Amino acid sequence: MAIANPPVFVALGAPDLAFGAKSRLAVLLDHFGAIEDPREPWRVAHPLPEVLLLVVCGTIADNDDYEGIADWGEAHLEFLRRFLPYHHGVPGARWLTQLMNRINPKLFSAAFMAWVRETWPERADLVAIDGKTSRRSHDRKADTGPLHLVSAFATTSRLVLGQEAVADKSGETTAIPILLERLAAGGGLKGALVSIDAIATNAVIAGAIRQAGADYLLAVKANQPGLREEIERCFADAPAAAIETAVDNDKGHGRVEQRSVSVSREVDWLQAERRFPGEWRLPAVTTLVRVCARTEFADRCRVETRYYVSSAALSAKRAADAVRGHWAIENSLHWVLDVVFADDQARVRKGHGAQNMAVVRHFAINLVRAPQLKKSIKRRRKIAGWNPQFLADILNHPLR
Repeated sequence: MAIANPPVFVALGAPDLAFGAKSRLAVLLDHFGAIEDPREPWRVAHPLPEVLLLVVCGTIADNDDYEGIADWGEAHLEFLRRFLPYHHGVPGARWLTQLMNRINPKLFSAAFMAWVRETWPERADLVAIDGKTSRRSHDRKADTGPLHLVSAFATTSRLVLGQEAVADKSGETTAIPILLERLAAGGGLKGALVSIDAIATNAVIAGAIRQAGADYLLAVKANQPGLREEIERCFADAPAAAIETAVDNDKGHGRVEQRSVSVSREVDWLQAERRFPGEWRLPAVTTLVRVCARTEFADRCRVETRYYVSSAALSAKRAADAVRGHWAIENSLHWVLDVVFADDQARVRKGHGAQNMAVVRHFAINLVRAPQLKKSIKRRRKIAGWNPQFLADILNHPLR
């Protein structure tokens, strides 16, 4: 049953906004109000929007488990009442655990994606899709593995766009088309370049990206041995005039790295008849990409070569930016979740709790990153826990 207590108190939490302006928090509460509550209405002392706001605020304020979130909420009840009534105060940790385990994760994830579309309406130009495992979310007693979440990340704006849960890494090929379909709603992917690792290098996923009005950049590794060998031979045999190359040097973290990115648009041979039994032909291949990376450490040197295919007519510089941008999902999302939000240490294991809390962390990351401040996410979370006004500023950040 939908919540009968819509979030009508938003204006109380946004006194500093210009008349008629709307904050990301106001939109967030609108979407929270649309999520179905699994409880009987007569038993509801803490309406679902109040619970979800508490969990998001507590997570922003440097709390990584239900005990910390509940204690923070009790200590900052007056702050929370600036936004919603909280007539019965805040729920305890045990009650929070039970409710977060019961919320429909598909509805919660859909609310997140709808909120992102409304509050960041500009289309992403580079979208990286990759999976991450919350390693301690497994439940040995129930014989269930850890949560594996496939996320979409706008690498330029460093914004989480959406997520889809799967049983394990092998299920990514099933989850990615579903995630793409949701991201493409309303033309959300139109004109974007979508990068995915080699697990998605197949005609189904490439076709889904093209149908969404986007281009793909897909890695070619050992799972496509025939295609990889032919791309290697293409670069080895092509005349120098047919290849465009961009070189980038990077120094830091105790290493010196040189990346040479070459592109070739001589792809007519890929349009020929199939030559291998069961070979998948990727639609609209336009550019082949080779990345040669040489990394020098103090005690050793590492050299590797990677290959990609793309439906976009990429220059060497654009290809280099896209390939490097794809790894932002590792550094700016997965690393932040593990190191700053302690995702790998989270022991939420029952019901839908692990999946719902993963979405809560995505809410928190997007909100914390919204203000243009010269402070790390870790520092922002610390300050938000100490200073309610700083947290209010994060929540009330106006839409542009």
